[in-house]
Amino acid sequence: MSDLIEPLDYPGGVYRTPEKPVSWFSRKYPSLAFYRQFGWDVWCSARTAQRGLYDGTEWTRTSHGVIEALESVGVQFEISGTEHIRALQSPCVFVGNHMSMLETMVLPAIIQPIRDVTFVVKQSLIDYPVFKHILRSRDPIGVTRESPRDDLKVVMQEGVGRLQRGVSVIVFPQTTRSSTFDADQFNSIGVKLAMRAGVPVVPIALKTDAWRNGKRIKDIGPIDPSKTVRFAFGEPMAITNRGAQQHQLVVDFIETKLSQWGDPVTS
Repeated sequence: MSDLIEPLDYPGGVYRTPEKPVSWFSRKYPSLAFYRQFGWDVWCSARTAQRGLYDGTEWTRTSHGVIEALESVGVQFEISGTEHIRALQSPCVFVGNHMSMLETMVLPAIIQPIRDVTFVVKQSLIDYPVFKHILRSRDPIGVTRESPRDDLKVVMQEGVGRLQRGVSVIVFPQTTRSSTFDADQFNSIGVKLAMRAGVPVVPIALKTDAWRNGKRIKDIGPIDPSKTVRFAFGEPMAITNRGAQQHQLVVDFIETKLSQWGDPVTS
């Protein structure tokens, strides 16, 4: 288990953004106000990473800073189910839907204080200017999304290695980010990795469209404080047989949560 100090409080098992004042400028120009803070934090973190000093504690700090920056412009958070992460007796594979850049930036603040973790991410993100120094320091697994067969080999080989070293892995099986969850586009790569490594799967349902995808630069889109950011973690599941049942249970968990949150689901 990680020895990091957890920065979020979960009274009653749920983190909710505490009431705090939002400045006139942040209410009027939430995207500008957020990216001003976000850009500076990423720049400072990248410099730390370039010096070889960017560890799990620094990653948590950067990620928590993203939450604070979003909350400072009026975005509300609701995070539940972290007790399932604390109950784990081993590393795991986290499997969730994928909506925006937000989950990549925020999940470390939730998971890393409890258990060391890394991502399966697009190789282009690992090569992203400035941000690449941060991400590379966290030993991610890069995939191209051009050849499913090659990506599966990479995830199986490198993912098992991370899990054997005690590092959990976050996987977003959707082929692309979307505000609509389509189970047909949600492959079983996360369950296959968990089965290969002999570790459980933990489902993540998330709603992160408060950070919308951009038109020119996909990762830099408008911030919409009217939308609540939600994360829900399910119970760990051991993989049995070929994992088909666990894959369906992950899909069911995500669909149920999104429906509760009023988000569209494509059956």
